[in-house]
Amino acid sequence: MSKSKFIIDKLGKLFEQGLVSYKDLSSEILNILRSKRDEIIFKMKLTSKEETEVIIKRIEKIEKKIDKLEKNNSKKKSKR
Repeated sequence: MSKSKFIIDKLGKLFEQGLVSYKDLSSEILNILRSKRDEIIFKMKLTSKEETEVIIKRIEKIEKKIDKLEKNNSKKKSKR
């Protein structure tokens, strides 16, 4: 209910300010929706695409190191 009231209040303010043309109205609605989207993303603490790629690369490097260490350990055990 509060979210719909927020949007209705924003639209009401737009009409009060005299934004009559369609382009102004549509751009203002898009700005409101973008700000709400950004707010939700910030609350969810999501990472950006670049951060995700960096993390994936780091994980791949760590997995390679683990595999290498496991192979070395298995060779040492077989020699004994």
